[in-house]
Amino acid sequence: MAQIKKAEGFIDWLDQRLAVKAFMRVMMSEYWIPKNINFLWAMGVVLIALFAVLLVTGLLLLMYYKPDVALAFDSVNYTIMQEVEYGWLWRHMHGVAASATFLIIYIHLFTGIYYGSYKKGREMIWLTGMVLFVAFSAEAFSGYMLPWGQMSYWAAQVITNLFSGIPVIGDAVVIWIRGDYVVADATLTRFFMLHVVLLPLVILAVIAVHFYTLRFPHVNNQDSVELDFEAEAKTYKEGRVKESNVVPFWPVFLSKDFFVVGFFMTFFFFLVCYHFDFAMDPINFEPANSMKTPAHIYPEWYFLWNYEVLRGFFFDIGGMAAMDIGLIAFVFANTVFFLLPFLDRNAMNTAPAHKRPAFFVWSWFLVVDMIVLTVYGKLPPTGVNAWVGFFAAVLFLGLFIVLPIITKYEAKKGEKA
Repeated sequence: MAQIKKAEGFIDWLDQRLAVKAFMRVMMSEYWIPKNINFLWAMGVVLIALFAVLLVTGLLLLMYYKPDVALAFDSVNYTIMQEVEYGWLWRHMHGVAASATFLIIYIHLFTGIYYGSYKKGREMIWLTGMVLFVAFSAEAFSGYMLPWGQMSYWAAQVITNLFSGIPVIGDAVVIWIRGDYVVADATLTRFFMLHVVLLPLVILAVIAVHFYTLRFPHVNNQDSVELDFEAEAKTYKEGRVKESNVVPFWPVFLSKDFFVVGFFMTFFFFLVCYHFDFAMDPINFEPANSMKTPAHIYPEWYFLWNYEVLRGFFFDIGGMAAMDIGLIAFVFANTVFFLLPFLDRNAMNTAPAHKRPAFFVWSWFLVVDMIVLTVYGKLPPTGVNAWVGFFAAVLFLGLFIVLPIITKYEAKKGEKA
């Protein structure tokens, strides 16, 4: 047992029992961050701030929401929005935070791709980050169903039906997920449980693991310079701060993060107060009606790119049904980012994309293509729209097929140089 003596203050009292000072040194004051990074490295802390907003506003909404198909729509659109004091604010904050979370996730993801932050010992950082993306996606989808509006209902009908494509057990899986043969009250209560209990716990656990994986290989920097963190930290602690290429996570780096968070939250509350409607589909303000199918069913904007990959294949190819091709492409699109550290065959080169000409072109093709997929994912799949979606989906798949070839050529070229 540790020696317990009279405490010199509350922190000392805690330190004797929980070793909080050692924990703070390891995780905060002696966790070293490279100096040569920009504001894009603050996106992780912005995500934490948004997740906190989602948790707090979600708890406030939970006090009045009714997870029942006969009561859910009115509990959101009348009780919360019109009868509860500031209920409109909590709902707007929750809805905008959900969309803003995915905006930041995509910025965070493409920053990692552009600066090669998934390579050379940082594979676990990337993989845990992708698990977080999946968990947030499941959380967003389950939450989208809770208002029980028209788009909520039909989006759930379409998305749950995708599991019927699983060989042999597909139909049984769909019934198990829905809790019924159709999307009904059992489906709503299941998704309610996922949204308010299980998935938030999963997200919290994965966030902890994600930060743990960052601690050892350390974060990358915008020049991808390999630093001797122990030597740089020694220089910093000796008082030669300007000569050192690192700063402590707390208080130096985190104070800069807080500035970025403050700037972002100004933008966030501007959206909440004046443009909240971008995060709420007008069709979803109609009560769910299983007898009235919307003219055009689509998910929220942050799922449109992979939804367009799913429906982009609208004709049979070589005797294979269009639906089956679309499902295979959809599964590929939602798993391929996990494989990125292994598809990049130039694993030792962590230089940013602008120093890798072939990869630079590849990365911008990916960004532009995903934007095209997102735009056309919300348009009716008819005429020219259908063909643009098809070619964009094919390009998306092709980009990841050629990535090993591009990066292997790049690696060979680097060896010769």
